[in-house]
Amino acid sequence: MARKAGLGGFAALSNNYRDGDGPLFRRLYADLRRSILEGRLQAGARLPATRLLGKELGLSRNTVLTAYEQLASEGFIEMRHRSGAFVAANLPIEAPQPAKPVRPRAPRLGAGGERTIDAGRGVRSSLAPARWPGCFIAGAPDVSEFPFALWARLLARTWRRPDLMLSVGGDAGGDPALRRAIADYLREARGIACDPDHVLVVTGIRQALDLTCRLLLDAGDQVWMENPGYPGLRAVLAANGARIVPVPVDEEGIDVAAGQAQAGKARLVCVAPSHQYPLGVALSLQRRLMLLDWARDADAWVIEDDYDSEYRYAGRPLAALKSLDADHRVIYVGTLSKLLFPSLRLGYLVAPPHLAEPFRRLRAALDDQPSMVAQPALAELFRSGHLAAHVRRMRQTYAARQQHLLTAAAKHLDGLVALKPDETGLHLVGRLGPKLARRDDAQLMQEARREGIVLSALSGYDALGSGPRGLMFGYAAAKEEMMEPALRKLAEIWSR
Repeated sequence: MARKAGLGGFAALSNNYRDGDGPLFRRLYADLRRSILEGRLQAGARLPATRLLGKELGLSRNTVLTAYEQLASEGFIEMRHRSGAFVAANLPIEAPQPAKPVRPRAPRLGAGGERTIDAGRGVRSSLAPARWPGCFIAGAPDVSEFPFALWARLLARTWRRPDLMLSVGGDAGGDPALRRAIADYLREARGIACDPDHVLVVTGIRQALDLTCRLLLDAGDQVWMENPGYPGLRAVLAANGARIVPVPVDEEGIDVAAGQAQAGKARLVCVAPSHQYPLGVALSLQRRLMLLDWARDADAWVIEDDYDSEYRYAGRPLAALKSLDADHRVIYVGTLSKLLFPSLRLGYLVAPPHLAEPFRRLRAALDDQPSMVAQPALAELFRSGHLAAHVRRMRQTYAARQQHLLTAAAKHLDGLVALKPDETGLHLVGRLGPKLARRDDAQLMQEARREGIVLSALSGYDALGSGPRGLMFGYAAAKEEMMEPALRKLAEIWSR
């Protein structure tokens, strides 16, 4: 059966006929001839009927017919009775040989781009191969448990007859209904008293940090960052010309005294007080108060990254640092990607009252507004109680998976990697045991990934190269039935 050239695609190939001089049929003929010789119209391809192509191109049928007849007389196409016109199998002349490809020179990158890329090494999304779904991606929620049918109904209800302002948008802070829902949620769940006007919808922690840097920092300002810490934040700070000061983290969280000794005049601190990433420790109350006192005295700001505090498995979630902030020095950032699904790419920033309007004006200057497509449905998810119910279900699921991981690891990784329970989060940190004490955690990670098991090495989060070594085991997206065979495979490859 002959291949038929789609009318839309064929018209796109033949849109240069309007250029140049001479009769229209001659220009169309020349463009079609060029398309055949260059292989865009291949041998055996059926050309559209003259009437259809003429209508598509705004030409008369006779103009197209004359161009076809000229091509047929020269042997480029064949006119078959009652079948149409086809590109000839044997062309009267050879098609021109394509020019030899020229290897492009490596582009010269700006110093800021190079610096940002280098600072962000280690930031990547890891999709687990089908053989080991979800094992063991750190920080990944189980999206298969999300109520997508409900989500689809909420989206359909919102956009079936949307409000005019929703379609047009224009609020740099985000959907007012979503901002009210977030403010109510934070008041009840995190003890943060904030007005909806203080809430700014963002794509996540990196955009929130970027806006903060642009608004409050000058190039060369010092910024404390937890070490080890998330490379994505280092990249944002580097892009904004900040001088990053790696501050060590111990069992009580970021060492405030060490930060003061290294950079007492820093302008900003990036901290995850409820569940430090990647070590998983919580900032002690004494350190929290020390940090807030220093920020007040140094006229500095604190970015609080509260990325997974909802998933606490013993008692109530720890109070947010911002709930202790009487001097309005804390900029609070939360994410909805961990609660719902990562590709949603929605989070929120809660600004101090006197910074709320500058944040909105900066956002409007840079980006108009965040996408409004999902926001009204998300607001309804908050208001209806469905989000709270989903979080409760997932909290129970993740707690059971953490326990399953601990039990299976004790059985299969004894002497190799030691895991301890954690009251919060979506991953556990495994310390290298006696049998692997001399091994490099990055090498162990690569050996696991070659088998399709996605682990992360702690050394990849260390800016100084002298921090702790170990491996991160994400358990939230790992089904129980997959954990034991995956751990058994790890024991096999690491014991060789």
